[in-house]
Amino acid sequence: MAVVERQLIQPEMVQRQEEGCDISVLEPQVLAAIEDESTQDQTFVELYDELIALKPDPSFSYEEPSELDEIKALRPPGPRRMDGTVSEQTLRDRIFGGWLGRAAGCSLGKPVEGWPRERIDEYLANTNAFPLDDYIPFSEGAISQYLKASTRGNIKFMARDDDMDYPILGLISLERSGSQLSPRDMANTWLSYMPFNMLYTAENVAYRNLVNRRWPPESASWRNPFREWIGAQIRADIFGYVAPGWPEKAAELAYQDACISHVKNGIYGEILMAAMIAASFATDDMEQIIDIGLSEIPANCRLAEAVHDTVSWCKESNDWEVVWDRIFEKYGHYHRVHTINNAALVVMGLMFGQSDYEQGIVLSVRGGWDTDCNGATVGSILGTKMGAEALPEKWIGVLSNRLMSVVRDFNDNQISDLADRTYQMAMTITNGD
Repeated sequence: MAVVERQLIQPEMVQRQEEGCDISVLEPQVLAAIEDESTQDQTFVELYDELIALKPDPSFSYEEPSELDEIKALRPPGPRRMDGTVSEQTLRDRIFGGWLGRAAGCSLGKPVEGWPRERIDEYLANTNAFPLDDYIPFSEGAISQYLKASTRGNIKFMARDDDMDYPILGLISLERSGSQLSPRDMANTWLSYMPFNMLYTAENVAYRNLVNRRWPPESASWRNPFREWIGAQIRADIFGYVAPGWPEKAAELAYQDACISHVKNGIYGEILMAAMIAASFATDDMEQIIDIGLSEIPANCRLAEAVHDTVSWCKESNDWEVVWDRIFEKYGHYHRVHTINNAALVVMGLMFGQSDYEQGIVLSVRGGWDTDCNGATVGSILGTKMGAEALPEKWIGVLSNRLMSVVRDFNDNQISDLADRTYQMAMTITNGD
C-alpha cells in the first residue's frame, strides 16, 4: 500500500494554495513525482513536508487562526448571550423542530448528494417533479437503490446518514461532560461509538490519527488535506440546541468538536452554524441570526466574506438563481464538499426561506454540491426558529418520528426521545451545570 503522502499530496496542494501559500515551485515537482511510477515513497513524504512548511504569502489578506482564544480576539461585536427566555413547552417544541427539520432537509437532499445544480433540475424535469415541492422521486438507474428509502413515496423513517449520526455523537458527549466538554472527550466518543468505515474525508483522516495517538489538535492537521471541508459544519447543530439564546456558549462547544478534525474555516463553519441555531431561539429575524453567527468567527476570514457576499446578493435580487450564479462565479472553485461554498448556499436558503420551511430546504438542495448537508442545516435552523408544531406535515410526517443510525447503541431512535434528552441537556447547560 502506498504511503498516505502519495495518496493525499494532490488535495494537499489545493489546500495549501487556498490557505494563501505560493505552491508554484513545488507543484511541478509534485506532479512529476506522481507521473513517474518509480518515485519512492520517501520522496512524497519529503514533498508533503515541504508543502506543510509553506507560509501564507504576505499578500494573503485574511486572518484565519485555529486557536479559540485567537478566534475570539478577531470576532466582531456580538450579543454573546441573549434573552432567550421561553416556556418549557416552547423550548421543547423548538428543539424538537430542530431535530425534525434537520432530518427532513437531510432526507430531501440525500438522493442527489454531490450532483451539480443542472443535473438536479434536469432529473426533476424528467420525472415530472419540477418545480420541486415534495421529496425527490425515485427513478431506477438514475438514483441508487440504496437511496430509494429517501425518495418520494418510499420514506418510512430518516435513513442513516452521517449528518444525523453527528448530533447523536454530540449528545452522547454532552451528557457525559456537560459544558466542560473537551476535544479529547469528543474524540473518545467517536472511538467508542462510531465505525471508522462510516466516516469520510476529514473525519476519516482524523479518526486514523486518533487511533495512532495523534490527539487534538494534531488529529485535525496531520496529513489531512480535507481540514477545511464541510465535515465540522454538519456537526454543529447539537451545540446550538443545548445553548438556546447563548451563541457564545454554542460556539465554544462547537469549537471543542471542530478542532478534532478541522482548522481555520473548517472550524469557523461549525462555530457559525452553532451560533446561528442558538440565536434562532431568541430572534426570528434571519438577517440578525446570520449576523450573530458571524459575530463568533473572525471578521476577516474567507467564510465571513462569503456569508456577507451572499446576504448582500440576496438583498439585491429576489431571484435565487441569480444569487446562485453569483455564488458559483466567486466560490464555485472550491470542492463540492468544502465549507465555504456550501455555507453560502445555506445562507441563500435561509434568506429566501426565512419564513417558509419548504422554500428554504428546496432551494438549498436544488443549489447542488453537498445537498444533504445543506438541506439538513437549513432545515435545522428553520426548524429551531419555527418549532415542530409549525413544520409542514408533508415534510416531517413521513419520517414517522424515527431515525436510523450507525452510532453504537443508537441504531433505531425516536426523534422525540433524542429531542427530550437534548432539552434536558439544554436545561443543564443554561442553568450552569
